[in-house]
Amino acid sequence: MQWGLKELLLLIPSLTMIKFFKIKINLRLILVSGKTKEFLFSPNDSASDIAKHVYDNWPMDWEEEQVSSPNILRLIYQGRFLHGNVTLGALKLPFGKTTVMHLVARETLPEPNSQGQRNREKTGESNCCVIL
Repeated sequence: MQWGLKELLLLIPSLTMIKFFKIKINLRLILVSGKTKEFLFSPNDSASDIAKHVYDNWPMDWEEEQVSSPNILRLIYQGRFLHGNVTLGALKLPFGKTTVMHLVARETLPEPNSQGQRNREKTGESNCCVIL
């Protein structure tokens, strides 16, 4: 089949849409209640950017879980809380595929474990005393 100018011009918006969706990361966010919603983000978007976007575009069916501020929304990915400045690109998430994260309301993030604390947990060592 030969493509004429008219057919090529009709194809350009489709190619633009494909390019747009390929450079976006699809996040499926899950609330504690089990409700889910999918959002598209750029690799340059940080956890804080995502929290603000979700807060500003809070889904109607999540009304019961509405929070008072985007600042208390936290993302959990692979069992770890994401700090506000972490970008999706830094996580090396795949483009054009769906990544699942949990979204929770929490005032503060837990302190990250120091390497020494992790080693003590693995070996069973402790800093406490035994009184006989």
